Parts: sequence; structure tokens; C-alpha cells
Amino acid sequence: MVHVLSSRTLLRPVDPERTRIFYGEQLGLAVYREFGTGPERGTVYFLGGGFLEVSGRAQSPASPAVQLWLQVEDVTGAHEELLAKGVEIVRPPVKEPWGLIEMWIADPDGIRIVLVEVPSDHPLRYRPGI
Repeated sequence: MVHVLSSRTLLRPVDPERTRIFYGEQLGLAVYREFGTGPERGTVYFLGGGFLEVSGRAQSPASPAVQLWLQVEDVTGAHEELLAKGVEIVRPPVKEPWGLIEMWIADPDGIRIVLVEVPSDHPLRYRPGI
């Protein structure tokens, strides 16, 4: 069995600086570490229980199969904050049939990001009798 100690998602954006502005300034992710120099330098952001690394450069955007799922405390507050920062909202907050409140945005390369609020009475947070 492989004993995983840490993990991170790697993004190779078409425009690294634009992508760093999006994740660092617009989403407000905190920087874990930076490495290298120049426009393709690496920036690693804290991402809840993992990390998001933006480094290098791609010739074309990532596949639409690549998506990020980010749990937030308050989707409505995140919606207001991101609108104020000029982030394009792909879909505003909606309570899904499965009980989660989800909002969709996209990064500059079109990578879909779902921001999810888990309500206090949802089975992911609360299990009676356990």
C-alpha cells in the first residue's frame, strides 16, 4: 500500500500570471510556498486539506474533465464577495436535491470550480446516533 503523506493538485495554465491573480487575489487563497523565477514560477496555495500548485505553462487549457470541489462555510457570502471582486459566476448558489448548496465559477482557463456549503443538518456533517 502506498502511504500518502501530502497531496496537491497541479495546474499548468495558459497565462500563469492571470491564473495567480485569480487564485491569489480574487479567490483569496493563502500562499503556502513559491519557487522559481519569471512568469512560469511556481506558487502553491493552501486548499483546505490539500494544496493547489500553479506552475509552468500550457499551450491550451485543461480538459473539461478537470474540476475543483471546494467546501466553504457560507456559499451566499462567497457569492457576494466574488461578485464584488469581478469573478464571473457560472451558476449562482442553488440548493441541490442531494441537500448541498452549490455555486459554480471558472478560473481564467475555464476550469470549473464548485463552491459547496454543507448545511448543518446534512448527513455529511450530522449523523444522528453516531
